[in-house]
Parts: sequence; C-alpha cells; structure tokens
Amino acid sequence: MALIALTFLLIGIILLWRANQQRHATGLPGGQVIYADTRKWGPVEEPLYDAKLELSGRPDYLVQDGKMVIPVEVKSSRVTDAPYDSHIFQLAAYCYLVNSSYGIRPSHGILNYPNRTYRIDYTPKLEAELIDLVVEMRTKGHLRKINRSHDSARRCDHCGYRSTCDQRL
Repeated sequence: MALIALTFLLIGIILLWRANQQRHATGLPGGQVIYADTRKWGPVEEPLYDAKLELSGRPDYLVQDGKMVIPVEVKSSRVTDAPYDSHIFQLAAYCYLVNSSYGIRPSHGILNYPNRTYRIDYTPKLEAELIDLVVEMRTKGHLRKINRSHDSARRCDHCGYRSTCDQRL
C-alpha cells in the first residue's frame, strides 16, 4: 500500500513539474488565466474595448495574480537585443485596455519571444506615449501617403503591404 502511495506521489510531482515547465515556456506568470485569445483553449474571447480612445484589442492572455491582471503577448519571432517598439506599444495598449475594462491598472505586462521573456513596466510615461501615438495615428489616418518609419529590411520583408509599398527596402 505504501508503495502505491509513493508511486502516485512521484507521478503527481512529475506532472506538476511538467505543467510548470509548460507554463514557463509560454511566458505566463503565476496566477489564473482569465482570458486567452487562442483556439487551442476554446472559443476566442471578445476583444477588450475602450470607447474614449476607440481602441480595441485581444491580448494573447490575461493572467490574474491576486487582484492584479497582467496582459501577456506571445511573439513567434526571435528578438536580438531588446523588444521591438511596436511590440512594447501593443502591450501598452493591452495594459490600457485592461485598466479600462477591468478597472485595474496593471503594473506591467509580459512580452514572450521564443528566446527571451521581458517584463515591461506600464508607467504613466508609457501610457502617455501610447495615447500620443494613438492620437497621431488617428490624425494622420486620412493622409494618402505616410512615410515608412524604420530602416529595417527584415520588417519590410514580412510586411503585408510590401507588394504595394513604394518605400520598401
């Protein structure tokens, strides 16, 4: 009887260890997943929405840890030195939407790349930069020609507008 109990205990420890490894691989912090934008886990969630900025989005995951709700964005591309600015602002938008939708201001969000995970602090400065960026996008959205904002040939290679862009690298 003791041998059976010991066997079940060992199996339980192994399963917990594997589950922790899988959670760590996704970049998810500890806590309960309360939102997932992936068909693997069931129907896709409704997007978060803020009427004031007319901003909506679907973070990959929202993890509730105590009273904190943390957005997690999982990227498929590898990163070299630092997260891309566009990814930081995407995550900041999710932090803004969490605050608007849940009434809880996240202290940070998580950007997970295949080779590295970053904790991005959601500071008042980052929020102000996000709002400025959204306002700029809205005011320039009517323009027929908006200049490319980077010098990265790799970004151009993977851009959905490459075939029609007159500024591709």
